Amino acid sequence: MTNDNLKNILNAVKDGSMDVDQGMEKLRDLPYQDIGHTKIDHHRSLRNGFPEVIYGAGKTPQQVGDIFEHMCGRNNVLATRVSPETAEHVTARFPHVEYNETANTLTCKNKKIEYNSGTVGIITAGTSDLDVAEEALVTCDMLGSRATIISDIGVAGIHRMLDRIDEIRKFSVLIVIAGMEGALSSVIGGLVEQPIIAVPTSVGYGANFSGLSALLGMLTSCASGVTVVNIDNGFGAACAACKINKAIDR
Repeated sequence: MTNDNLKNILNAVKDGSMDVDQGMEKLRDLPYQDIGHTKIDHHRSLRNGFPEVIYGAGKTPQQVGDIFEHMCGRNNVLATRVSPETAEHVTARFPHVEYNETANTLTCKNKKIEYNSGTVGIITAGTSDLDVAEEALVTCDMLGSRATIISDIGVAGIHRMLDRIDEIRKFSVLIVIAGMEGALSSVIGGLVEQPIIAVPTSVGYGANFSGLSALLGMLTSCASGVTVVNIDNGFGAACAACKINKAIDR
């Protein structure tokens, strides 16, 4: 898409030869911006409601910094799985970018976030799951859903969860995060009516197989309606929760 093509679309909408919906349809698949090592999809939010998010793992600090340079001027920006080295490089180049050391995220907020009316409850079985929970929390905030973490209420001390059940039932969507055998999502799934997005974590002893036991336990949950994302995927769970919240507001 060239500048002339874009100008033609805008002029057609302006003079009435193309209606607004037709113009939006043509703009939905505008091409990416090629900066050499990366092709930035600036118009992803037109297609699926959320802007492109930077996956930091595997990228060099320079690459992540370059991407921020081209994205920050257009929209709010979120980067996940960011190493301390990358965070140091990016925040030195852009002092307004914030690093969350627990979530391993970088955020650039230069536009007001419009929040949905629903709230997300992010529940962890243990304190060791907090990095995944924080990733989900930051993602929810950047994508327009208010969220709260309730941590360390796993089934090994189930009275801790029961003490918070009234509070848990007030959220519109629940993200339940657990390692070991992943039982917490099944227990909560049997007690509440909200949508539950379960996140297995790699926390656990040897037979946990780096999260595989929790993943299989959640996938075979006897509580109906529990959906499951990949191991340690707080970001993916938050995206799903935010889409549910957006649908509720429609």
